[in-house]
Formats: sequence, C-alpha cells, structure tokens
Amino acid sequence: MKRLFALCAVLAAIGCARADSVGEVDTVFKFIGPDHKIVVDAHDDPKVSGVTCYVSRAKTGGIKGALGLAEDKSEASIACRQVGPISFSGPLPMQEEMFSDRISLVFKRIRVVRMVDKKRNTLVYLTYSDRVIEGSPQNSVTAVPVDRATVIPVK
Repeated sequence: MKRLFALCAVLAAIGCARADSVGEVDTVFKFIGPDHKIVVDAHDDPKVSGVTCYVSRAKTGGIKGALGLAEDKSEASIACRQVGPISFSGPLPMQEEMFSDRISLVFKRIRVVRMVDKKRNTLVYLTYSDRVIEGSPQNSVTAVPVDRATVIPVK
C-alpha cells in the first residue's frame, strides 16, 4: 500500500511539472515525420506564485523525432516574467531546480534552476542542458526583480 501511495505521489508531481505549450514554428520541412521546430513552453514557478518562465528550444522532427528517439539540440532560451502578484509558498532555498524535462531518449535533460539574489531581492532563473557523461555550456539566464516591500523568504 505504501509503494502504491509513493508511486501516485511521484506521478502527481510529474503531472504538476508539465509545461503549457505556447506555440511553435517549423524550421525544417521533413518528408516523413514531423518537421524540425522551435517550441515555446510556459512554466509556472511552483513555489513562487505570479512568476512564469517561457522557455524556447529546438525540437527534432523526422522519424526519430516522431518515435521519441531523437536527441534535441542543447540550445535553449528563457525569459521569466511577473504575471501577477508575487507570493511565496514558503521559504526558498538559495538555489533549486524548478523544472526538468528529457530532450533525448535517456541521457540528456533540459533544466531550469531558480536562484535567489538576496542583495538585490531578485529571483534569477537559469536554463541549461546536461547529459550523463558531459553537459553543455549553452545556457540562458533571466531575472525577476521582486518589490522591496516583499522580502524573498530564504531557508
């Protein structure tokens, strides 16, 4: 029974981590399978209400892409914005992974990390990709300043 509960909790957490698709543009026509494209997804910060991060990245098409066997490129771009009143569900760690998604069959992931800049009362978001053996130096960073009247709670 405990294992079933743990499995349900993990699946619920994975479901919460899903992104909302904002849109996509085709970049290369493929005769067989979907085209190569750039996709834009919106990720609401689960611990900071009122902040959404928009991540754009390449998505490989063709037969491998259709079957989920393709390895997407490491490049990604991020822009996080205040989309409503900012509030916190509790104290934040100084650095925490906010989102992660696979971009190859097994070994490669795209990640979004939230960092707290206490001195400037700002949330900093970094996106990058990694793989089991070697990561990529390709990255993108954005920042969301928080009003001085709202102090970011830190663990």
